This record gives sequence, C-alpha cells and structure tokens, in this order.
Amino acid sequence: MEVAVFSSREYDRIQLRQALADGGHRARFITESLSLETAPLAEACQAVCIFVNDRADAPMLERLAAMGVRLLALRCAGTDHVDLPAARRLGIDVTRAGDYSPYSVAEHTLLLALALVRHLPQAVARTRAFNFALDGLVGFDLHGKTVGIIGTGRIGTAFAGLLRGFGCQVLGYDICPNAGFEAHGGRPVPLAELQDRSDVISLHCALNAQTRHLVDAGFLARCKPGMLLVNTSRGMVVDTAAVSDALANGQLGGFGTDVYEREAGLFFSDHSGDESKEPMLNALMAMPNVIVTGHQGFLTEQALAQIGASVAESLGDFAAGRPLKNAVAD
Repeated sequence: MEVAVFSSREYDRIQLRQALADGGHRARFITESLSLETAPLAEACQAVCIFVNDRADAPMLERLAAMGVRLLALRCAGTDHVDLPAARRLGIDVTRAGDYSPYSVAEHTLLLALALVRHLPQAVARTRAFNFALDGLVGFDLHGKTVGIIGTGRIGTAFAGLLRGFGCQVLGYDICPNAGFEAHGGRPVPLAELQDRSDVISLHCALNAQTRHLVDAGFLARCKPGMLLVNTSRGMVVDTAAVSDALANGQLGGFGTDVYEREAGLFFSDHSGDESKEPMLNALMAMPNVIVTGHQGFLTEQALAQIGASVAESLGDFAAGRPLKNAVAD
C-alpha cells in the first residue's frame, strides 16, 4: 500500500524508506507538515504517517477520511495532537510508535541535566571567546542528590536506571504507578514530597488536560530554591513564562529543555536566517542558565530504526486485515 509521510526529513527517510520497502509498501515523502492546504498531497493514499507537530484535529481527519485515508500512523509515542474520538467516528485507525528506544530520550535527559549541573552553556560560551577563567562555574556532584521524575513510564524508568549509576536518590510521581520504576531504583512518592525534596526535577509525562502547564508559577514556588528543571516530554507541560520568571528571580536554578510549547512550525526547520525570532523562546535562550535543544531526544540510529519498523508493522497489519498491534485507543 502507499503511505504519505508528512514532515519527513532525510534522517528519518533513510530508515523509514528501507523498513517500508521491506514490507512491500510505497512511501510518498512530503517535507511539509500536514495541514488542510497540504492534505491533497496524500491523494490516493490509504495511509498517512505524521510526526509530533502535525495536527490531526477533527477538520483535518474529516478531510483525510473524505480522501479515502483509513490509517493514521504516528512516528511518535504521544497522541496529544490527534483527535482520537473523531478518528474513531470517521473510521480511521490510529497507530503509534510507542516502543522505540526509551534510552534515546533518557540519555538525552541526562545530558541536559549534567550540562546544567556543571554550567556547560556558560563554560562553552567562555572558552569560545578564549576566556578560560573558572569564576562562577562551580557546579555540584550529582552523586548523592535527589532527582524527582514526573512520569514513570518507559522513559522515566530508563532515566531512573541511569541515575542509579550516579548514586542519586530517585523519587517518582505518576498517576499510573509503574512497578518497574522501583526495580530500577526509584521510589514512588506524592507530588508534594517530590517538589519539596528534589534538587533536580525531570518531566516525562504525557500531555493531556491534567498535565497542560503542570509546571506553572505555583508549582515552581513549591520547589526547592535553586532547583534544576529538565523537560523532554512535551512543551505544553511547562508554562514557559512562569519558568522565565522563576529563572530571573532565582527560584529556579536552571532549565534544560528539548521541547517548547510553541515549537510547532519552528522546530525541525532552519530559522537562522529569519529576521525576527520567536520572542519568548529567544528571551529564554538568552539566559545563561538555560540550554535548549530542538526536540532531538529521540534522534538516535536505534530509535529511528525502531520507529521505522513500528510504522511498517502497522501498515502490514492494516493491509492484511490483522489486529493492529500498535493501535491507539481513545
């Protein structure tokens, strides 16, 4: 069968092209994101494959259904950008790539945390200017510190396992506790205790009505002064304005993020030549104790191969009329 792959880039085309070809499927790679304007590019395709910032709301799904699309295959684990009830109503099956390497994101999270702990953004800026003074760069040992993980699913649990090797005390909060989290050295606690005790807090929760702007001014005020915050989940989990204020007044000691609440239309593309930059993000990145990466936590060879295999499996199951192993339920 033929599938239209929106928001495709060369790095994911390589693995996906091979996986789909091995399954006997034809890929129509489209650089543009999915929108009402670009939807006609999927004409005659039974399946559409989208990424994290492609919006699949009810009007979009109605358009796809009218074109004959019956499968929406996600190249990501999160489903916050898809109107699942609308998909069910329209007879569109939705699958996701939920089993790709949790270590890719967990290791990127650790990278961001260590960069904050050791003032890496400031240090790199200095040495590039040939300034090798160490004043103001005193960090702290991660060993012996308390790290709070909000969202103890596969990625949060993998991150807990990495932290165990650093000798950290790991606390976790999740409305759906994961027994594997404790096996990896974590201890489930109420959210208030996690806020009170954590030197570093890392976000690994899904985006939904309960977690949208979970980290706001009130949340940050409850935390330890100087706490470090890392977000590799979804941008909208964090109120960026509140984080900026907390950084400015010293309540928050540093912020490392791989996501941004207004990243749609911005991330995954080169905007270096734009005359004007997104103001809130531009102001955030101007702060010395902030490090931002462009949603690259998933970007490893292993994860890309697993995402490609997952999409190919979903297409194969759909074409053969088999139960969809990677189906998303509303």
